[in-house]
Amino acid sequence: MGSSSSGESGQLLSSPRIPWKVRLFLSVSTFFVDLSCRPNHTFNRALFNLVDRKSPAGTTARRVRSSDVTVDPATRLWFRLFVPETASRVGLPVVIYFHGGGFVCMSANSRPYHDLCARLAYELDAVVVSVNYRLAAEHKCPAQYEDAERVLAFLAGRGSDVLPPKADLSKCFLAGDSAGANIAHHLTVRASKMRDESKVNILGVVAIQAFFFGEERTGSETALRNLPVVNMKRTDWTCRAFLPEGADLDHPAINVIRALGDAGSVEYPATMVVVGGFDPLKDRQKMYYRALKALGKEAYLVEYDNAFHTFYAFPEVPESAAMIAEIRDFMKAQMEKQDFSVNADE
Repeated sequence: MGSSSSGESGQLLSSPRIPWKVRLFLSVSTFFVDLSCRPNHTFNRALFNLVDRKSPAGTTARRVRSSDVTVDPATRLWFRLFVPETASRVGLPVVIYFHGGGFVCMSANSRPYHDLCARLAYELDAVVVSVNYRLAAEHKCPAQYEDAERVLAFLAGRGSDVLPPKADLSKCFLAGDSAGANIAHHLTVRASKMRDESKVNILGVVAIQAFFFGEERTGSETALRNLPVVNMKRTDWTCRAFLPEGADLDHPAINVIRALGDAGSVEYPATMVVVGGFDPLKDRQKMYYRALKALGKEAYLVEYDNAFHTFYAFPEVPESAAMIAEIRDFMKAQMEKQDFSVNADE
């Protein structure tokens, strides 16, 4: 597990190589995000929904069945369940996935995330639970973390009722991209403190281009400008929409490196940190990886030098398939270690 380069010749590029259809999609989406961000840090959701196309649950082109499961009707907390039809064996790992969107937009049934999670279920041969958590600014931090924790508790208590018989919660992985990777981190810290009380055994975490931030600009945040999806004005806005009133950008929800000491005293699982060379947030993601290593945790850095923020959502981008292959290898390694440990104890 290591770094990759996206150029055909292995050369670093001065700007990311993005297929024109992907570039158009990103341009339109971010244009509507910016239009939807009001000066008072509320979000015009009706406007953004004009371009946030939804996918219904059902059977996907990849022979993956999907269905929606309600966790709490009062707060509209639910998840979309993806089950690969091609898998016949028992003991499939369960991937609990948290979507990105800067904490303010997108959902589990947004077309990019429906397609991505169906792809993950098929390629990883895993049951995927894609969580539809509450969004800011209507619901500020820590609502998103509380929703994640409630889904974990729901699976621990009712997993046998809602998951297929071949799903194995003793082989569970937390994963997410951008804001979702931030949520996966915080859920990991919370869940690790209650590990002995849960029927869900978290073997690993996959943090894809995690949304970590802070008051002081890093080198990549200063140097990488005019790139798709992430810029400092937009990131500042989403942080202030998400964080509690009066909080600054060094709040531990966002500046997790400062607060990572909380993970030092808990049994933190193996973590795969995915970084893109054209992601302005990459310096903080690398700091996160180094901080985990310094705490003695098992951590792996996977870097694609020429990848942009959200590259993973587009199958036509070569690094997307490469990342899924890395995730598959990471999960396989963690499951093999668990099997070895179980056999050694017998």
